[in-house]
Amino acid sequence: MVFRYEYSGGVWVDLEQPNEDEIRQVAQEFSISERIEMELLSPTPSPLVASDEGMGLLVLHFPAHDEKNGVAGSQEIDFIVGKHFIVTVRYEVVAPLHHLKKLLEAQKLVAGRAALTTDVLFEILFAHLYTSVRDHTNHVASHLELVERDMFDGHERTTVRAISNVSREFLHMEAALANQEEPLNRFLKSLRERGSFGVSFSERTGRILAERTQVARLIETHRAMATELRQTNLALLEARQNEIMKTLTTINFVFLPLGLISWTFAMRTEGMPLIDSPNAFWIVLALMFGVAVLLITFFIKRRWL
Repeated sequence: MVFRYEYSGGVWVDLEQPNEDEIRQVAQEFSISERIEMELLSPTPSPLVASDEGMGLLVLHFPAHDEKNGVAGSQEIDFIVGKHFIVTVRYEVVAPLHHLKKLLEAQKLVAGRAALTTDVLFEILFAHLYTSVRDHTNHVASHLELVERDMFDGHERTTVRAISNVSREFLHMEAALANQEEPLNRFLKSLRERGSFGVSFSERTGRILAERTQVARLIETHRAMATELRQTNLALLEARQNEIMKTLTTINFVFLPLGLISWTFAMRTEGMPLIDSPNAFWIVLALMFGVAVLLITFFIKRRWL
């Protein structure tokens, strides 16, 4: 699918799940070199920066989450930037770019051709992408708050997996943004050195890098919170298990002497006291009850129960 958005001084072409013919057509229109064209024909597993006469290629992977399968992953976006055009290539639906296209189409219907330039649109693209990552981070963090509430309400066992899933998602997002830092810096530096967008582009690149840094720090902060919650959850589980073991041990200490008494009077030997008494059963039962009461009282005073 090919989307075109024309603005004053240039055009943005977005290719979503393009076939080979669509890529070759766009490459021919904007005189994209064969080297860059080959990179667009298939996904690239790692970030990439390449430059050619009058244009540059940037391949980045943005964190994504599959709501259906609950799996954290990444989505690749290829940027080709020239003085009067931007070409984006993606191999699946990327929500922030889809929303931006709808926004620009609505604005175009109301106000006609927008008074944008290529460098302004380039900054808007990254602002929407990093805003989407920030919104998703806050969404996961709100889920972490619910997990924290359940954890302190006595559901430590059920929250173990939930905290692990949240930590894993933050880890994937942090890794994706960390992998962007070096190639994004190199790409923006090459655009500045080329001087296609004037002096103001330095401020725009600073804002783009600052946006990435802020989102990365936000993710890092929430991941640290998730790690602390996991440690707290493990401590609560351990304390709960210790309480259970202490209770079981105390109960065992109560029943051990009672069992010893019952085993002793169960021996049918000569000289066994109370063996001929008609009230022997009740006397032994009273003795066992008295011993149990004394032991329980002792454990309560020692705060073992």
